[in-house]
Amino acid sequence: MADIKQELDRIKERISDANFLANKGLSNEVGIHVFKYEPQYELIVRDYVERLVNTPSDDYRIIERDMYKILLEILEEKRVLATVPSLEEKKGKDYILAQLQKIATPAAFLAKMKYEPHQLGDVLFLTGVGKVYPFMRSHKMLDSMQQAFSDVPIVMFYPGEFNGQSLILFDKFHDGNYYRAFNLL
Repeated sequence: MADIKQELDRIKERISDANFLANKGLSNEVGIHVFKYEPQYELIVRDYVERLVNTPSDDYRIIERDMYKILLEILEEKRVLATVPSLEEKKGKDYILAQLQKIATPAAFLAKMKYEPHQLGDVLFLTGVGKVYPFMRSHKMLDSMQQAFSDVPIVMFYPGEFNGQSLILFDKFHDGNYYRAFNLL
């Protein structure tokens, strides 16, 4: 557990760096970073992120987007959230997965994530990615975010493995390939 706390403590220093905030040093790549951690540390990471988001800083402004909360908002707005349990019971989880993926598309998520104006010093934290699997896949979301947030560094908090190419959620599910991200630390 000491290792995860030491890694979390390095996040604040990393996101305070002027080059990080300006998306410099990435060879013209989009500033997408992955903070990978072992899934059993989920609650520790959530607690840390919440404290960091709620602690004002002169160096940066954190904008958090929780994928699970966004999923619930989308389903609520489409007036289908209350029907999900009974539909799953009647038609099965494969049916409900297919139906929800039609509603909760990457474009629908992106519409909920956007904000204006972006400011120098903004850092977008993408959280809750494990909670929305398999309804939304991390690599699809990152693909859709590239243009909308090209001027803002993105940090995806990822309960699993990222080796610079493959995302493996919970160290178990191959979540897709993504080559444009960098390990945060």
